[in-house]
Amino acid sequence: MDPVSLIVLALAAGASAGLKDTVSQAVQDAYGGLRALALRRLAGRQDGALILDRHEESPQVWALPLTGELTAAGAGRDGEMLRAAQALMSLLDQAGSRNGRYQVDLRGAQGVQVGDGNVQSNQFGGPAVSAADGGIGFGGCNHGIISTGDHAGNEIR
Repeated sequence: MDPVSLIVLALAAGASAGLKDTVSQAVQDAYGGLRALALRRLAGRQDGALILDRHEESPQVWALPLTGELTAAGAGRDGEMLRAAQALMSLLDQAGSRNGRYQVDLRGAQGVQVGDGNVQSNQFGGPAVSAADGGIGFGGCNHGIISTGDHAGNEIR
């Protein structure tokens, strides 16, 4: 999982957990700490804090805009934020944390798929074929669509 995706996931999970009456003080503190780090990282970005607030209210709708803001603000290189996100996820999903689900290592990665229930379309190969060569397209390409299931095991296309 890439660093910014982990941070966005942890923010969404922490916000969701905070809506439950049974959430522990440790989860509340970990989420509050991660959110404060995100606010600090987004300081000076025109709509950063607003997008973070909206993400808290509707994580699925605002995940992509928040990912963009955090990426542009350099959150993916912020070790403190990454550790805070991992700590929060270890409280919320102990089994997943033990199994390495929230570990980040993308050395040499290409065509990366992050998260559950995603669809990815890749095109690998030679340079684009020009109109002078008889058409528009990609020369020597292998096309692929990767489709993973949602949490109920249904294929998403």
